[in-house]
Amino acid sequence: MALSFFGRKSSGGVAPTGSRPSAEGDLPPPTELSELDFSSTDLGRGLANAAEQVEVQEHGSGIGAVYEEAAVLFANGNVADAEQILVASLNDPTATTGEGLWMMLLDLYRLTGQRQPFESRVLDYATRFERSPPPWLDLSSAAGRPSGDRSPTVNLSGSLAAQAETQLGQIAVVARRAGAVRIDVGKLRSVADAGCGLLLSLLDELAAERIKVSLSSVGPFIEELARRAVVGQAEGRETWLLLLELLQFTGNQERFENIAVDYAVTFEESPPSWKGIALACAPPAVVQVATTTGGPFQLSGELCGASNEGLKRLASLAAERQNLKVDCAQLRRVDFVCAGLLFNILATFKAQGKHVTLFNVNAMIAALLRVMSVDQVAHVTLRY
Repeated sequence: MALSFFGRKSSGGVAPTGSRPSAEGDLPPPTELSELDFSSTDLGRGLANAAEQVEVQEHGSGIGAVYEEAAVLFANGNVADAEQILVASLNDPTATTGEGLWMMLLDLYRLTGQRQPFESRVLDYATRFERSPPPWLDLSSAAGRPSGDRSPTVNLSGSLAAQAETQLGQIAVVARRAGAVRIDVGKLRSVADAGCGLLLSLLDELAAERIKVSLSSVGPFIEELARRAVVGQAEGRETWLLLLELLQFTGNQERFENIAVDYAVTFEESPPSWKGIALACAPPAVVQVATTTGGPFQLSGELCGASNEGLKRLASLAAERQNLKVDCAQLRRVDFVCAGLLFNILATFKAQGKHVTLFNVNAMIAALLRVMSVDQVAHVTLRY
């Protein structure tokens, strides 16, 4: 599958340098996405490796491979890999790095609560660009989490096959010891039916023991399972069942019911029933309407999953307005799937003559929005 992310800028996207949005008093001084230089040297890592099945065709945008790959890795929940790529580029004396890459790394440190490396980098930033660096803000999920919520995070990586039994057993030990666990599935590289059965059994066991389980980077994983579940081919039963279980985690009842019907047809047996509640997923995105009529919406947490309720509510509320402002100050991450859905929603609004502004966007999300051409259908300004 090849997607062209870098097209010609359409009129009405990101405003020219120096311009300001209307209703100036409603928004902070913008840092325009188009003002930042994201160019860098190619460190030999293609975006296809990061997104696996996505091939990027670049058309003279001046956006470097490091920028692209770091944006997609972070979107998929691979924070450590994204940080490693950015640090390697900024530490390379032969690399030509623009302000955009610096802002991405500084925001990544703020999003992950890494104050010490942040403070060591802001001095270099101030010297290089001769401007005051952004202030330290703890934007990590832990900063807004109640002190009692201390779920350990474990990565499920490599191949989800029969050989993953040991790795899943270790996750079970961590979960039982802490009474809760967050499983990041963003680093899985391959999936087999036997492995799906093992993961499904683990989720069932922990649920029976009332151990809280949450999932990160689950959107791309769901899409991979859905690709393997072929209607009429009675193969990979455990893959189907795990897909249905993960749809429970995302709260996507409509898609669950459609796939449950396909399961019944394919295997000629009753599918699992909807449990009536959404199990724990990564911090959900929330859309709130401002108290003032015509005021901004607020997106917070993480936008993840192929059918995100936050985006549905945003689309519904935005349909009632001609000018839409979306405050993203509390939005931590947008995954690859949701970025595509957001582009489709905003492109529809633009075609209807609506004006959409996304402001207070962190640099890691802004990078993905530019990769996905969202800045062509909306006005995007960064937080500082």
